[in-house]
Amino acid sequence: MEGGLHNPWEKLIQPGMVHGSLYSDELIFKEELEKIWFKTWVYVGHESEVPNTNDFVTKSVGPMPVLMVRNQHGEISLLLNRCPHRGNAVCVQHKGNRKSFTCPYHSWTFANDGRLMNYAFPEGYAGTDKSGLGLAKVPRVASYRGFVFASMAQDGPSLEQHLGGARRTLDQACENSPTGELDLSAGFLRHRTRANWKFILENECDGYHPAFVHSSIFSVADSAIGSLYGNDAVAVTRGLGNGHTEVDPRPEFRRRDQPMSWFGTTADKLPEYTAQMNAAYGDERARQIMIDGMPHVMIFPNLFIAEIQIFVIQPVSAVESIQHVTAIQFKDSPEINRRLRQQTMGSVGPAGFLLADDTEMYERNQRGLEIRSPEYLYLKRGEHRERRDDDGFVVGHSTDDLPSREIWKHYRTLMEAC
Repeated sequence: MEGGLHNPWEKLIQPGMVHGSLYSDELIFKEELEKIWFKTWVYVGHESEVPNTNDFVTKSVGPMPVLMVRNQHGEISLLLNRCPHRGNAVCVQHKGNRKSFTCPYHSWTFANDGRLMNYAFPEGYAGTDKSGLGLAKVPRVASYRGFVFASMAQDGPSLEQHLGGARRTLDQACENSPTGELDLSAGFLRHRTRANWKFILENECDGYHPAFVHSSIFSVADSAIGSLYGNDAVAVTRGLGNGHTEVDPRPEFRRRDQPMSWFGTTADKLPEYTAQMNAAYGDERARQIMIDGMPHVMIFPNLFIAEIQIFVIQPVSAVESIQHVTAIQFKDSPEINRRLRQQTMGSVGPAGFLLADDTEMYERNQRGLEIRSPEYLYLKRGEHRERRDDDGFVVGHSTDDLPSREIWKHYRTLMEAC
């Protein structure tokens, strides 16, 4: 089945079934860049990564490198990391503090708000208008609760419209911080995988695999997390609209009725954090927040909040992706932050268990698609027990394929759009 601009999407994406070429066709990948990565809202970074004036970090919109800068005016802007002269990257550092960027090729210098300040041997540019030769900017930048998103489209839905039902999960994450703020400045690990980005997207809220793929870490760590993903689980999967999905474990944690069970501990083992939460929210509300815990949500197309860490998916090609991962930190809460960092390293660090398991599965999936039969992947688990919750969102069992089905519905809508 041929890929490209004239794909019969109704054949490639059918109810509960998707064609294997969607994970490997380079023409489809190029079309995804135009219709998803360069058109919709994409997560870029967090305000806490550039706390001071003139701070910057290198980020990406899809495969395209950008600079997230808190410029001289204290505003966060996103600059495309490409010199207008010959296309060289004007900055190759991962992060730092600069008032300006100088291209290493021909020494064009730009202010950190994008303006061209000067170029080497300026007599060669006599009469040139510099105003149109600055660094290009991402057309639309918006943030919600400190999470910074970008859209390469000049117009379209607002960020809040894009987030829709997923806003609640970002609120939930921030509520777990006594200050109501997260800190994502601990530094990112980068994991490259030979797999299509959508295998990662689907996996993040797939509750069918953990009992098998992650059985070793659950047994070694004596973790109760595995109980969220079994036949008797009361946790649910949910489609939040616009391709956003979640595994919602709150029903299970509320059944346990134990603050900090989500973190595999008890409140008495984190006395400073518990005192901070009680002071911030009052004892009753703090107890409920610490029972519900952090969200497990995949915000389409690239932001995954996995309780104690976040993943950012970066597509590189049709068959290669990078996952950027960092520990979530609660602003001004050193006691729990230390444990958040330790557990993140144990699960997704260079010698961690969890991400190694998943990456092996992604790459096996990708290799498996070289086998041409059957043509379609089967995603119908739990179709018969889908239901609507009180907010009108589609809900299923924690082990159902509902998240994948919701992702592919939204994906098809985007790809069929003009």
